[in-house]
Amino acid sequence: MTENNLSKHFEIGLYSFVEITSDPVSGKQLNPADRMRNLLETIELADQVGLDVFGLGEHHRPDFISSAPEVILAAAAARTKNIRLTSAVTVLSSDDPVRVFQAFATLDLLCNGRAEIMAGRGSFIESFPLFGFELKDYNDLFAEKLELLLKVRSNERITWHGKHRAALDGQGVYPRPVQNPLPVWVAVGGTPESVVRAAVLGLPMALAIIGGMPERFKPLLDLYREAAKRSGYDPANLAISINSHGFLADESHQAAEDYWPSYQQMMGKIGKERGWPPVNRAQFEEARKKHGSDFIGDADQVIEKILYQHELFNHQRFLVQFGVGAIDHKKMMRAIELLGTKVAPVVRQEIARRLA
Repeated sequence: MTENNLSKHFEIGLYSFVEITSDPVSGKQLNPADRMRNLLETIELADQVGLDVFGLGEHHRPDFISSAPEVILAAAAARTKNIRLTSAVTVLSSDDPVRVFQAFATLDLLCNGRAEIMAGRGSFIESFPLFGFELKDYNDLFAEKLELLLKVRSNERITWHGKHRAALDGQGVYPRPVQNPLPVWVAVGGTPESVVRAAVLGLPMALAIIGGMPERFKPLLDLYREAAKRSGYDPANLAISINSHGFLADESHQAAEDYWPSYQQMMGKIGKERGWPPVNRAQFEEARKKHGSDFIGDADQVIEKILYQHELFNHQRFLVQFGVGAIDHKKMMRAIELLGTKVAPVVRQEIARRLA
C-alpha cells in the first residue's frame, strides 16, 4: 500500500519488537539465536496464512533484540512470497536517512517490491546517546531527517543542506528500489503536531492506540484528513493504519490467560521507568472489551472489534503486536494462524461489502 495506490482490500498484519524477556511463569529465557529463529518462523507463517504485513520495531535495550530491523527483514524476505515487510518503527531521529534509504531499497530488491519504511521518533530514548545525538534536538532531528529521506527517495542525486548532518552536493544514492516511490509511513503516538506533519507531507500515517478508549483518537484522524485536504492532497488517497496490542486463542479466556503474565511483567517494568502506577487485572480486562484498546480474545471478539474501529476510523490497515513479552512459541503460532485464517477473511469481506 503506497501513498497514492491504496490496496483494494483491508490489510491486516503483525508487528513485533522481538522481546527477549524471561517467561514470567517458568522464569526461563530463550537465547537470542533461538528467539530469532522463532521470529522468522512467525513471519513465514504469517505469509503462509495470507496476512498482508509484518513489521519490526527498532530498540536498543537489553530486553529486545531488534536493533537492526532491516537485517531481520532481509532474512524474512528469503522465506516469504507475498507479505509486505516494514519497520515499525525506524527511529529516524538517531539514524542517517541516506543509510536508511539504502538499507530498505536493498530490502526492496531482495523481496521484489514488498519493503516499507515506518518512520518515527521511537518510544524509548536509548538511541540518542548511543549514536551521539542530544535529546534537546528531539523534534528538529526528526523533521530534518524526514525531509532528507523523502528527497533521497525522490531523487537519485541529492543536493541538500541541514543542521544535523553533513551537506550533500550532487552525490548519488544507490541502490534504487523496485517500488517508485518506496513507501514511507509516519508513525505517530497521538500528538496533533505529528498528525499534521504526516498530512502536510502527504504521507500515510500509522497511529498507535495502545491505551484508552479508541473513540478519543477519532479527532486526530479527522485532523489528519482535514490537514491533508488543506495541503492539496485527497484524503481518500492517503492510507491510515491503526497499530495496537493483542493476542488470539481458540477461547477468549485462554487468550487472556496466555497474554496477561507477560503483559503485566513488561508493562510493569516500563511503567516503573516512566513513573506510571502498576497495571492491574481489572484495567487489563477493561482494555479487552469492545471499547477498549487491546485485541485480546477469540476470533469473533477480535473481528467485532476491528470492524467497530473501522466504523470509527475508516482506516485501511490494522497491525497488531501479539505479546509485549515472552509468550510460548506454539501459542504464538496458533494466534497467527487464527488471525490469518479466521479473522482476516471475515474482516476483509465485511469491509469490502461496506465499501461496495
